[in-house]
Amino acid sequence: MTDTAHHNTGVEGVEGGVGLTALMVAAARAIETHRHDSLAQDIYAEHFVHAAPASADWPVRIHQVADGDANPLWGRFARYFGLRTRVLDDFLLQSVRAAGARQVVLLGAGLDSRAFRLDWPPGCVIFEIDREGVLEFKHKVLGGLPTTPKAARVPIPLDLRADWATALTDAGFDTAAPSAWLAEGLLFYLPNTSETNLIHTVDRLSAGGSTLAFEVKLDKDLLEYRDSPLYTATKHQIGIDLLNLFNREPRPDSAGDLAGKGWTTTVHTPFDYTRQHGRGPRPEHNDALAGNRWVFAHKPRTLPPLPCDALVRG
Repeated sequence: MTDTAHHNTGVEGVEGGVGLTALMVAAARAIETHRHDSLAQDIYAEHFVHAAPASADWPVRIHQVADGDANPLWGRFARYFGLRTRVLDDFLLQSVRAAGARQVVLLGAGLDSRAFRLDWPPGCVIFEIDREGVLEFKHKVLGGLPTTPKAARVPIPLDLRADWATALTDAGFDTAAPSAWLAEGLLFYLPNTSETNLIHTVDRLSAGGSTLAFEVKLDKDLLEYRDSPLYTATKHQIGIDLLNLFNREPRPDSAGDLAGKGWTTTVHTPFDYTRQHGRGPRPEHNDALAGNRWVFAHKPRTLPPLPCDALVRG
C-alpha cells in the first residue's frame, strides 16, 4: 500500500528522474494521436500529461508547438515515439494473434495504456511491472475516465531491481505457457548487470513460443551526441537531461545473449520502419537516434520427444 502522500497527489512516481520521461513519451503519443497521418492512437496519453503539474502545460497537439514539426523535441523526437509505439503495438498483437501467446508482460510499464486501447483476443492477461508510484499515478488517472481494460490487467508495483520474477509468478504468470514480453525504453537506464539479469530472467520464465521486444543503444560513447538537437531541446524545453539519466556503462550484447540461448533474434533501426510506414524520423547529422536498435526475439517451441517405437523403426 502506498503512503498517504501518494494517495493525496498521485504524482510522486512521475514527477522526477526517469518517471518524468514517461510523461514526455505520453505527450509524444498524444501529439501522434492527433496527427492527420497518425501512426498510433492513444486517447489516454493527454490525460496523463494534464494530470501531472510537471507536464500540465506541455503540448498534446502539434499545432500547440510554435515551430511545429521543426521542433526537435515535439516534432522529430515525438514522431520517433509515435513510430516506436506503432511498431511495438504490431509486435505484441502479432504475438498474441499469430503466435498464440495469452500472457503479455510489460517490463517498466510506465504510462503504457495498451491494456485499454488495443484489441486483445479473449483470454489475454496483461501484467504491468513498474514502481509503485508510477502505477499509482496511472491508476488514479485512468480511474477517473469512463474506460475499462480490454484484457485482464494485473499491475505489479515493484522496482525491477527487486525480485520481480517471484512477484510475477505469484500474480498468476504461467511459466509453462507462451508469453509476450516488452521492454520499451527501459534498458537505457539500467546498469549493465541489471540488463543482463533481466534478459536471463525473461529467458528462464519463457516457455517455447514466447516472444520479446526491447530497445537498446549501440553507441560506444553517448556523450558523442551531447550536442544533438534531440538531447539539447529535451533538456532546455522540459528540463529532462537524458544523458544524465542514461546508464553510460558499456552495454551487454543482449541480442547475442538471447541467440546463444536458442532464441531467434532480428535487429532493426527505427529508420527501417520509417521507410516501411512512409513517415517517421529519418537519419540526420549529429543524430542521437543513430545508435538506437529495436530487437525482436522468438523462443522456438520445444518439439515433443518421438515415441520409442518410432525411434526403433527409424
